[in-house]
Amino acid sequence: MPRPMKTSLIAPIALAAALLVAAPALADTLIDNANGVQVDASGKLQRFTGLVIGDDGKVKVVLAKGQRRPLRIARRIDAGGKTLLPGLIDAHGHVIDSPGGGGGLGLVLIQLDLTGTSSLAELQRRLKAHADATSGDGWITGRGWNQELWPDKRFPTAADLDAVVMDRPVWLTRVDGHAAIGNTAALKAAGVMAATVSPTGGQVERSANGVPTGLFIDNAIALVADKIPATTPEVMDRALAAAQVALLANGITAVADMGTSVSGWDAMRRAGERGRLGIRIMSYADGLAPIRSISGSTSGWLYADRLHLGGVKLYADGALGSRGAWLKAPYHDKPNTRGLRFLTDAELGAQAEAAAAGGYQLAIHAIGDAANAQVIRTFEGLNKRHKGDRRWRIEHLQIADPADLKRLKPAGIIASMQPTHQTSDRTMAEARLDPPRLKGAYAWRTIERMGVRLAFGSDFPVESPNPFPGLSAAVSRQDPNGQPPGGWRPVEKVSFATALNGFTRGAAYAGFAEGKIGSLEPGKWADFILVDRDVAQVDQKALAATRVLETWVAGKKLFSADVLPAR
Repeated sequence: MPRPMKTSLIAPIALAAALLVAAPALADTLIDNANGVQVDASGKLQRFTGLVIGDDGKVKVVLAKGQRRPLRIARRIDAGGKTLLPGLIDAHGHVIDSPGGGGGLGLVLIQLDLTGTSSLAELQRRLKAHADATSGDGWITGRGWNQELWPDKRFPTAADLDAVVMDRPVWLTRVDGHAAIGNTAALKAAGVMAATVSPTGGQVERSANGVPTGLFIDNAIALVADKIPATTPEVMDRALAAAQVALLANGITAVADMGTSVSGWDAMRRAGERGRLGIRIMSYADGLAPIRSISGSTSGWLYADRLHLGGVKLYADGALGSRGAWLKAPYHDKPNTRGLRFLTDAELGAQAEAAAAGGYQLAIHAIGDAANAQVIRTFEGLNKRHKGDRRWRIEHLQIADPADLKRLKPAGIIASMQPTHQTSDRTMAEARLDPPRLKGAYAWRTIERMGVRLAFGSDFPVESPNPFPGLSAAVSRQDPNGQPPGGWRPVEKVSFATALNGFTRGAAYAGFAEGKIGSLEPGKWADFILVDRDVAQVDQKALAATRVLETWVAGKKLFSADVLPAR
């Protein structure tokens, strides 16, 4: 799995300075001599050679090859034949923090990053180095470990962490955010003991004699995470700045933040008020609880369409890696479990109804086939009471019964999926599931053929925020190294136009933002990127290795590879 991009210490400062001092253009700007590529309204690739941008930061004209250039232009920028794309949109990410206290991209970038550890020993080395570099007796938190990448694939234990750090609490979240491990000091601080009961939708893992091992799955994570001292506003601000630099450097100009906390929302508002919000954030509150605190502070889009709270994120199950995904039949590699069902139909229906009645869009996490069936039932029920354009979303839709997929379009459901999950998870999915269930696994092409709208993202920091491996995976079903040859279940490959649409128009539509972003058209924001190759013409390996040269938001350059290295 690619590691989330690291940024230099000066990067957040440079971004803030660029946002604060960038003065509005006095007149129209021409971006000329570009190899423009985007998807048109019919889903086909469109080529163009330039843009005219007004002093309001919006597109005035998209210039076709041979079209006469305007005479009265205040500024002309020669793109030098480089490929120009609409700013890419990640339809599912975690910008600052994430549910369960695991840390979103921003916190991962400034705290202990365990992404890509190849063994328990490497995790222990990184933990020790971090502990040695930080003073005091406060909690050590981190994220990113994945036991599936380790030789023995064994989940870590409190004893493994105690061998490195015993004198302060340690809490390390799995890469997918659906499992976490604590050392003995963390369990003691949280009051977890042998008598602690696993909550509904969660599991406290225990040894043969009933003692907690230190591993917590899904809803059980809160038993410890809720006891960790709150992250300070100053740290949240640093995390947001770091996340913005990483996203802009990877060509991401907008993102759906899936599970915004109250403290995360407050950090976004602070950045907006200070003129330091560069990316556009479509916020989905972390359940119903934050709505009371968040909703009173916003109406519509804020800060020149940089921030909007439009939806609520709910959960139906856990993740495949920790066997928390809720399946219709037992796991192939652990027949005594079908995963974790978070809510009964009545409970999920009540929460969804409350959000829908408040006018919020619903985005519900579902990975296993039983969870996806439950969510589809929930949306079908909502449709009986809520008419109009609601754009219900299923987040991930990784494993589904093919019979249930046929119900998506009639229910008006958007499939919000992450192509790099398939390339990261394929061997694990083969172990967890028997062959018949793989027919509904990561089924992008099948879903597209059924007329269902696709929105693509990465689920960063679970995966890298870099969208180009995602585009590559979508068209090839292969990882950046070209594995497996021919692609995994290649019948589910999609065209490049479909993949690009998923990261642009489709992602914008999924967030009710298609009138503002997602394509370069007159009246929409001039959010675009320049990259180092013609992404519509290269093979999958070259596509995955695409490098972002510049990122522009509202007609202003906010990232340049010449100033801040992208990798």
